[in-house]
Amino acid sequence: VQLQASGGGLVQAGGSLRLSCVVSGRTVSSAGTGWFRQAPGKEREFVARISWIGSSTYYADSVKGRFTISRDNAKNTVYLQMNSLKPEDTAVYICAVRSGSSWDHWGQGTQVTVSS
Repeated sequence: VQLQASGGGLVQAGGSLRLSCVVSGRTVSSAGTGWFRQAPGKEREFVARISWIGSSTYYADSVKGRFTISRDNAKNTVYLQMNSLKPEDTAVYICAVRSGSSWDHWGQGTQVTVSS
């Protein structure tokens, strides 16, 4: 299984970015997928996930109402739409695929930098 994330960049506070994660070797319609982030000197933290059954979505409190996770089954791709970005959202964003309750495949990450 391989995950290729893209879409990161430098944006001013209040701006938007859309991250993409193309998955190969696994069908996103039959696997839970999600996004995590890791800022310098901090531990990796959960951002959002979408379940393969019913496409239920879950978010960290810090991004709820600003970020939206979605997927395109035809493209086997998961997205993270990020609006109203804040400097504290600066991090490497990493997509992952879940088996049961374990995240067992990870992408390489894409850098998001939000300037104040």
